[in-house]
Amino acid sequence: MPIASINPATGETLKVFTELSGDEIERCLAAAATTFRSYRHTSYDQRAVWMRHAADILDAEVDQIAVMMTVEMGKTVTAAGQEVHKCAQACRYFAEHAASFLADEPSDTQAVGAALAYARYEPLGPVLAIMPWNFPLWQAMRFAAPGLMAGNVGLLKHASNVPQTALFMQELFTRAGFPDGVFQTLLVSSARVEGILRDDRVVAVTLTGSGPAGSSVASIAGDAVKKSVLELGGSDPFIVMPSADLEKAAEVGATARCLNNGQSCIAAKRFIVHEDVAEEFERLFVEQMAARVVGDPMDEATDIGPLASEQQRADVIELVRDATAKGARVRCGGVVPDGPGWYYPPTVLTAITPEMRVHTEEVFAPVATLYRVGDIEEAIELANGTDYGLGANAWTNDQEERARFIADLDAGMVFIDGNVTSYPELPFGGVKASGYGRELSAHGIREFCNLKSVWVGDT
Repeated sequence: MPIASINPATGETLKVFTELSGDEIERCLAAAATTFRSYRHTSYDQRAVWMRHAADILDAEVDQIAVMMTVEMGKTVTAAGQEVHKCAQACRYFAEHAASFLADEPSDTQAVGAALAYARYEPLGPVLAIMPWNFPLWQAMRFAAPGLMAGNVGLLKHASNVPQTALFMQELFTRAGFPDGVFQTLLVSSARVEGILRDDRVVAVTLTGSGPAGSSVASIAGDAVKKSVLELGGSDPFIVMPSADLEKAAEVGATARCLNNGQSCIAAKRFIVHEDVAEEFERLFVEQMAARVVGDPMDEATDIGPLASEQQRADVIELVRDATAKGARVRCGGVVPDGPGWYYPPTVLTAITPEMRVHTEEVFAPVATLYRVGDIEEAIELANGTDYGLGANAWTNDQEERARFIADLDAGMVFIDGNVTSYPELPFGGVKASGYGRELSAHGIREFCNLKSVWVGDT
């Protein structure tokens, strides 16, 4: 796949980039290793000054950054602007909290027979971040803000279809005042990843992407005995019980399914509805989905822009075709519009059966599958009946049902009466085939730290 910016709204190739040569990669790795030796000793206060400056740049230049992302991967310009501000928020959050999150943790000196004993967090070194295209700035920032505040340095291998955003990330941290070599973008193909990851100067890797990509990277990291964190997508359930506010659930559910043009790992995908309210919820939900405006992502009135690539749309077309051929009913959408660009309409499928690919595969588009269940046991069983375990939504006003969903849904994140989303304050990550490790919060910043035990005896 070429490293190129291609406008998904028109199919026009905007700019093609040349992959780094072997010598250029070597210079980047050498710079990362050299820079880390001094950068690790900078103070949290100094890192925070630089990180807050990065946040200020993001907020000040939000309009042009948003346009860059929209033109490059098709998200609406409104959503792109929100993403930029969210990145600024994360920068400020970790600038403020890194020192307390990574403060020394005292131990029981008497129990261990020491004059002084504590656990100390130290940065690991250069970390390779392999990031996807769907949230091209936020995905990278989820690693970069906590990673740099912890004292690590970053090497970004971004998706090949968002090179301009990838290069902007390096420029951002340089302009903010971080030393050269603290954060570098590597314009390389996936074929170069193994060699970079196996290099002794790279100490760890974080990846957000597909299951096969995660399996490959984890295998390499394991063979090289290097830390890895993986976020590999999801097929999030959205459960609606009889006591739920159906109108609100339908509205939030449609927003959740169409978030980022339907291209979000934590988007609600499988709508599991109690049969007592299934007919009414389906009516409300289909109305909400059909009302979403599909069009030019640069138009602020647009709700849904194009999918990110021609192949992405082709994959979705095939998944829906497979479902309808096996008996699924299309309640709205399902027809590819005429004209340029890789658009796909909000689509609702019912009468889903296990033989259909949409029953088990993640659909990265505004396509929702609706199921009917008879009770909470069936709802939980169906929700957990997937290899994924990233996020889960449950809608109920019954306290006992809430407790059951919180305890029994197999997911890294459970949201009750609200859409699954990411916050700097909450750990983000999944279980099962959705990966392991956590980003964001105190837990995320500690992922790429050495927790060193210190014992000092009497002198």
